[in-house]
Amino acid sequence: QLQLEESGGGAVQPGGSLILACTASDSRFRDYATGWFRRTSENEREFVAAIGWTADSTSYNYFAKDRFTISRHEDKNTVYLHMNNLKPEDTAVYICNAPYTDSIPGYGAWGQGTQVTVSA
Repeated sequence: QLQLEESGGGAVQPGGSLILACTASDSRFRDYATGWFRRTSENEREFVAAIGWTADSTSYNYFAKDRFTISRHEDKNTVYLHMNNLKPEDTAVYICNAPYTDSIPGYGAWGQGTQVTVSA
């Protein structure tokens, strides 16, 4: 089972930025599409963004477009989520998932998540 670990969360003020990282335990990760999700205080899981294994294909939920950017660094076996102009409603636990597929909810390996808190 692929092991995923998220890092980079923290507390920021509205308008601030964070860079989250999802690092995998082995090189199979490079062949997988990877997704970022978030779990809100209402315990709902929302799709945030995803990137294909070639990094040519990305997709974003409406709230992430124009503010978040997903990217991957093959040498570091890591997928990043750059988050700008953060809002209080972005407060959540951010979790990565691989292999990501939008056709089978819950499929693949999941990390434990990293907390992002946005407040004044």
